[in-house]
Amino acid sequence: MAPSRLHIWLLAARPKTLPAAVAPVLIGTAIAYADDGFHWLSALAAALGAVFIQIGTNLANDYYDFKKGIDTKERLGPMRVTQAGLVSPAQTRAATIIVFAVAFLIGIYLVYRGGWPIVAIGLLSILFGILYTGGPYPLGYNGLGDIFVLIFFGPVAVAGTHYVQTLTLSPAALAAGLAPGLFSVAILTVNNLRDLDNDRAAGKRTLQVRFGRRFAVAEYVTVLLAACSLPIVLTLVFGVSQWVLLSALTLPIAVPAIKAVATISGRELNNTLAATGRLLLIYSVLFAGGWLL
Repeated sequence: MAPSRLHIWLLAARPKTLPAAVAPVLIGTAIAYADDGFHWLSALAAALGAVFIQIGTNLANDYYDFKKGIDTKERLGPMRVTQAGLVSPAQTRAATIIVFAVAFLIGIYLVYRGGWPIVAIGLLSILFGILYTGGPYPLGYNGLGDIFVLIFFGPVAVAGTHYVQTLTLSPAALAAGLAPGLFSVAILTVNNLRDLDNDRAAGKRTLQVRFGRRFAVAEYVTVLLAACSLPIVLTLVFGVSQWVLLSALTLPIAVPAIKAVATISGRELNNTLAATGRLLLIYSVLFAGGWLL
């Protein structure tokens, strides 16, 4: 039975990637609430904007990876709708434009609320979402994807969410933003480790292709350890509630994923990819709850 159009576009949106968009908004909102600056409409707009930028980035990746010949029938990851022939490249490009336009419209309210800093954050987020796989020097093809993910899914997203609610720039929010950024790097690492051989053959020079499997495993373990150690630094430097240390409980939960990254390869890593997204969500809930206690 052929999938419905709704199901096809849900596949294109890649809902399993959305925790990476929601998690930093959750953390930034918790910090804003603790600073007596919670603003529910700004929090909602930030969450919706982040989700639409993530979906737009996913669609852009789908389009550009197909056009560049990266997505082939040998693809090991979840289905890409353009490569599978479920939608045409023109339809994917049009959907990308529409979704980014929705994110832009949501951003108008955030600009009204937070001013020109939000203009810069929003436009740069959309621009780099496109340049991740598009343009003459795609970030994701040249080993810069990890840096982009760390910055924009980390400090920018958390501090930006905090700013539109409190209208103040918080060094603590910037530092706390490293945690979801590091987890998002872990998600990207699993994705690129799974596609290591195909990316190498296609000339896609991710860090994992450049430095190999051992580097990828070490990177995954390092970013998880760093994220789970960050609450200790925050309590010492910023004097935040020690309850934030609850988020370190994510580390023992991550042990099966760490073992999987170290021992399996290829399509089997799809489950680990999804598990790492769940770890990010668990960490963010524990971190936000601990910050509020």
